[in-house]
Amino acid sequence: MSLFQRTFHRLRPSAQRYSAQCVRGLEEFFETKTSVPTEQIPAGRAWEASELRQKSFEDLHKLWYVLLKERNLLATQKLEAKRLNVEFLHKDRVVKCKKSMARIKGVLTERQLTWEEAQNEVGRRMNQAEQQHVGLLEKHRKAAAHKGGKKRQS
Repeated sequence: MSLFQRTFHRLRPSAQRYSAQCVRGLEEFFETKTSVPTEQIPAGRAWEASELRQKSFEDLHKLWYVLLKERNLLATQKLEAKRLNVEFLHKDRVVKCKKSMARIKGVLTERQLTWEEAQNEVGRRMNQAEQQHVGLLEKHRKAAAHKGGKKRQS
């Protein structure tokens, strides 16, 4: 039994049949059979930064690409609507995608700045500890030299 089989032996048979890397082609850029939806499709709200802060880097990475795919889909629909001289109905969805993506960037920037601050703080503390260590060594050397001098005088 391979490592993969030992690790993932509990996966349900239905879950094993589906692949995340499904190649579908251009139809992924269209939501419906028609090139431009004729009715408004209800959409949720944009992601809040507070919600995104609770997500792992991997989750944010996946969400980024889901939103990017959605933006590409909407851009395709917008161009198709323009080509057919019909109204593009999903302007609000484009805004929500852009807001969510901007918030993901903001959250990742916050994390990077926090990481850099932590690294700087660790560096400062390491320098302080090193200086204290050097100071203690110097103090110990002086004390040892002073004792050695007293023994010679005796």
